[in-house]
Order: sequence, then C-alpha cells, then structure tokens
Amino acid sequence: MNTLKFQSQSVAKPYFIFALMLFTGQILFGLIMGLQYVVGDFLGDAIPFNVARMVHTNLLIVWLLFGFMGAAYYLVPEEAETELYSPKLAIALFWIFAVAGTLTVLGYLLVPYSTLAHMTGNDILPTMGREFLEQPTITKIGIVVVCLGFLFNLGMTILKGRKTVVNLVLLTGLIGLAVFFLFSFYNPSNIALDKFFWWFVVHLWVEGVWELIMGAILAFILIKVTGVDREVIEKWLYVIIAMALITGILGTGHHFYWLTTPDYWQWIGSIFSALEPLPFFAMVLYAFNMVNRRRREHPNKAATLWALGTAVMAFLGAGVWGFLHTLAPVNYFTHGTQITAAHGHMAFYGAYVMIVLTIISFAMPKLRGIGESSSPKAQVVEMWGFWLMTISMVFITLFLTGAGILQVWLQRMPETGEALGFMATQDKLAIFYWLREAAGVVFMIGLLTYLSNFLVDRKKVTVSNSQINKDALQADA
Repeated sequence: MNTLKFQSQSVAKPYFIFALMLFTGQILFGLIMGLQYVVGDFLGDAIPFNVARMVHTNLLIVWLLFGFMGAAYYLVPEEAETELYSPKLAIALFWIFAVAGTLTVLGYLLVPYSTLAHMTGNDILPTMGREFLEQPTITKIGIVVVCLGFLFNLGMTILKGRKTVVNLVLLTGLIGLAVFFLFSFYNPSNIALDKFFWWFVVHLWVEGVWELIMGAILAFILIKVTGVDREVIEKWLYVIIAMALITGILGTGHHFYWLTTPDYWQWIGSIFSALEPLPFFAMVLYAFNMVNRRRREHPNKAATLWALGTAVMAFLGAGVWGFLHTLAPVNYFTHGTQITAAHGHMAFYGAYVMIVLTIISFAMPKLRGIGESSSPKAQVVEMWGFWLMTISMVFITLFLTGAGILQVWLQRMPETGEALGFMATQDKLAIFYWLREAAGVVFMIGLLTYLSNFLVDRKKVTVSNSQINKDALQADA
C-alpha cells in the first residue's frame, strides 16, 4: 500500500533518482582525475584534466541541489500538513533543471570552453571561468529561474499550512542559497576583488546557509526516527543554526587573508573560524542524544545510521580538518595545498553528501510504496555501502593530508636549501596519490553497493505498485 502521508510528496522521487545518477557520474570523473594525477596522459586528449575537474566539481554542486530540492518537496508537505502547492510546477522545474544540467555537462565535454563561452553569450554578460561557477551564463539564468519557481512553490505551501521551525529554517537556508548565488553574476576584472566576492557564493553556501538546510533535514529525520518531542529537537536546532551563522559569516574572513584586504581580517578570520567546529560538535551531541532518548524503535535502521554518520563526519571534515589549517599563521604555509583538498573532500561528504543520502534512505521506501523501511536484507546492503564509502573517505582524507604535509615541507618551508618547485614536489607525492586513487575505487564500490540496495526489494515494489493500481481500479468502480 502507498505509505505517503501526502500524495504530492511523490514529486521528490525523480529528484532523488537523478541526484544519485549525477553522484555516480561525479565519482567516476573523480577517479579519472585521480588517475591523471599519476598517469598524466590518461584520457588526456578525450577528457583533459581541467575538463574532468570542472565536470567533477559541477556535478557535485548540481546533484546536491537536486538532493536538497527533493528533500524539500518531501518534508515540507509533511511538516506543513498540506499538499504541495503545485506538483506540476515541481515536475516542470525538474525537467528544466535536468535538461539544462545535462546539456551544460555535455558542453564541457564536447566543446572547448572558450567556444562554449562564445556560443552561450558570455561576451554579453561575462560570468564564466570561475572555479565551481564555470556554468555558462544562460545556465546560471536558468538556475535562477528554477530557484525562483522552487521557492515560490515551497513558500505557498508553507503559507497555506502549518508553520514549523523545521520548515522555516529550511526555507531560510534555501532563500539564502538562491540570494548568494546571485554573486556569481558579478565578475570583476580585478582578480583579488573577484575572489573576494567569489567567496560570497562558495563560503556563504557551504559554511553558512547550507548548514541551515542540513540542520533542518537532520531535525526532520530525528523527529521521525526517534519520536522525541518536537520542542526538544527544535531548541537544539535554534542553538546550532545560531552558532553556524555567527561563526560561518564572519569566518568568511579566513578566505580574505591574502587578498590584499586589511590585516584585521587575519584576526577576525582566525578567531571565528576557530569557533566554526562548535556547531558541528553540537550537532554530534544533538544527534546521539536524540537517538539515545528515542521513544520508538523505527524500522529504518539505515536512515538512523546515516543521520548519526552525518553528524560525526561533518564534525571531522568541516570542523576538525577545517580548524587544522584555518588560523592565519598556519594558513600562510598551507593555503592551496593538498591539505585544503583533504578538508574539502571530507567536509562535503560528511556535511552534505551524507545528509542527502540520509533523507533518501528515509524517504525512498515510502516513495517506492514499500512502507516505512526497506527489507532487512536491503538495509544490510545499504549499510555495507555506508561503511565502504565512509571508511574510504576517511582514508582519502588521510592520504591527502599526508600529501599536503609533505607538500608544505618540501615546497614552502624546506629545512635546508631552496624550496622545490611545484611540479618537482608533485613527483614526490605520487605514492599518496596512488593510495588516494585506491581508496577512491573502494568508494565507488561502496556507492555501487549502496545503489544495489534498491534492487533487493524490486519484486516487492512491483507487487506493491500492482496492488496500488488494483485498489485504484476498485475505487473507481
């Protein structure tokens, strides 16, 4: 039988499916890039390193956005206790976003970037050529249109239904996401000024408003799987988002250290960045405390595991590894090294990849008509995927950290003699890159294992859908 509380929640399903497809593509291009670090001419003519990196990072951003949108379409109606304002608009926006994203990635792969810029009118409104924001101007405009339609749909749903802290925090984060994306249209010719405003998108997304989205989704899941009073979880959520915004907004200063900005940014950036691990540590305490105080044993053990894993890995990746190189005197030597890459990999995985997989794990059984949870066998397969991906990400982070420490030692603070050049240093790091690639292969195996859990209950889904159709025919009769 169909277990969705509101039928319009079903629009989340295509968003989740497409997000997982893009996630798989992102990891595939990550493996290609990783191999190109040590085998420089691997697919060099077909997929140059700069193109592979562009596709890898863009797929990360886009699939997370699809995941956030699917999460919102699933939880907002349930929190508001009313049907989505316009399911048809949600489906239309899905196809617009999916087609635009697919064409953009194909453009990266099939057309030289300069040609793509000319074809898409970048000379009229120059916005291209910036890391993470390489999308053609026409694609960026499309993203803005999709975001406006998405926020309108959610806003109207919340206005006509129950107002909860979870919904309002989520909507605030999503509005912030859309607003700060507008800085991607400002592309000053001065490179220092360009980077200054570029961080208004990248940092204020991942260390600002995205944390509100993450907190709201985690709160929703914990309410559902633990049965703890909503008021208790909401109080924790208020504290966490307040800490996240206070530290995250002023913590942007750790990106301003070396951009010809006034020296006081080194103090502001260092102090508030040092406090950024606190909301993530609070999130760990919050998640484990709620699970320990649970009033019910929810059958979806996998979703609970993902929720707890999100809190722990976000604290390690965004908190601990962020703190390792955020103080100005340390950052002077580590800026732009593989230590940054180590932090980025674990932070994105822990904070955002895992929270999207958490809501997918919780929602998909209902969206597929199975029930509150998939079968025990499917959950075991899913949890194998969880551990393979999570443990391999820990090792990827450790190997990149080792590479970064050696890079700093050889290239930026040699004990004797002159520092090695960049490429000479990279040759010395090859062993770490090979180990990182091996861990990446294990991550891909973990992802495929995770995806295979959906096949375990395939027969059950077919039977459920048949029963739903039969019930519908009987109702019509």
